[in-house]
Amino acid sequence: QVQLVESGGGLVQPGGSLRLSCAASGNIFSRSTMGWYRQAPGNQRELVATITRGGSTNYADSVKGRFTISRDNTKNTAYLQMNSLKPEDTAVYYCNADTTRVGYWGQGTQVTVSS
Repeated sequence: QVQLVESGGGLVQPGGSLRLSCAASGNIFSRSTMGWYRQAPGNQRELVATITRGGSTNYADSVKGRFTISRDNTKNTAYLQMNSLKPEDTAVYYCNADTTRVGYWGQGTQVTVSS
């Protein structure tokens, strides 16, 4: 059974940092491009960042230079380091595992950036 479990969300002041984690089970991690997406109230879910099995990364323009996606293949875990957070980064952040044949989603973790 495939399961993605996100953690690390919370409330942070503007300019602060958070690190999100996504632990994958079900023997899919090594076969997947891992991604982070987010959805703010009233908005569609949008891509934040992806990282391939080989480590190639891709970022939304809005987070380039502030966010860093990484993966630890020995721990079956993907990370999203978020620095210089802005109020507009407030959203539920979702982890995604894409094997090209099927995609899996986590339950989401709330990130709120507010003073």
